[in-house]
Amino acid sequence: MTPFLKMHGLGNDFVVFDARKQGLALDEAAARAVADRRRGIGCDQVIVIRPGTGGADAAMEIRNPDGSEAEQCGNATRCVARLLMEETGRTELRIDTRGGPLFCTDAGGGNVTVDFGAAKFDWADIPLARPMDTAALVLVLHDAGHHGTEVPGTALSMGNPHFVSFVENAEVVPVVELGSAIERHPLFPKKTNVEFVSVMAPNRLRMRVWERGAGVTLACGSGACAAAAAAYRRGLAGREMDIQLDGGVLHFRIREGDEHILMTGPSTRVFKGEIDLKALAA
Repeated sequence: MTPFLKMHGLGNDFVVFDARKQGLALDEAAARAVADRRRGIGCDQVIVIRPGTGGADAAMEIRNPDGSEAEQCGNATRCVARLLMEETGRTELRIDTRGGPLFCTDAGGGNVTVDFGAAKFDWADIPLARPMDTAALVLVLHDAGHHGTEVPGTALSMGNPHFVSFVENAEVVPVVELGSAIERHPLFPKKTNVEFVSVMAPNRLRMRVWERGAGVTLACGSGACAAAAAAYRRGLAGREMDIQLDGGVLHFRIREGDEHILMTGPSTRVFKGEIDLKALAA
């Protein structure tokens, strides 16, 4: 039997395995089985904590419900950071991901601040299929049912790809229909996360999200970082803002000097258990 923790960050929920002291092979099929909400444990992402190297306190492997591996996950990073802080008594640490190192700080009151670094807007860093100005794109959707629908937005990377579309009212956007089509748009060779954002005030945004490989979730930390970066770049928001997600509020600060995006929010431990991974995947 393999122990696990069920955790969430604003309703973005995870099954967390600690593989720092014992090996754990988690392939696509196993991740899909664990994430299945009817036949497995159920989650938005499966997280494996692995030993850190090169000065990192730990490394984090992230699997989506479709089995694909993600580069970043902001809400899961806060959850893992909280576990490590409680374990070690430290208030600062580094967690490595496929998208790069993330530096985490205890923000008090059960909150963790994650330094996501600076957003990347160059087309090759996202990546896009061809060179273009990423600040003001207009995607044309040709999927069945869209008939040439145009969706304006900004493309960028937070270590993983994002397309942020600013809309008048995020509450009424058909997130499933548009998000699923944009995720698979040919402009994004590695697919993309999709954020629909309304500017409520210069320091407050409303965001709904379609996560690549997962679908609609209650919150997406890297997606909210992307929304903050895009809003600031386009002059729609200042350096500090709150972003209201379906699952709650995250706070952001874009640091002067290096433009690093600092995300602060909570994490919650739900329950612990054990699972027979071999039997589940059989």
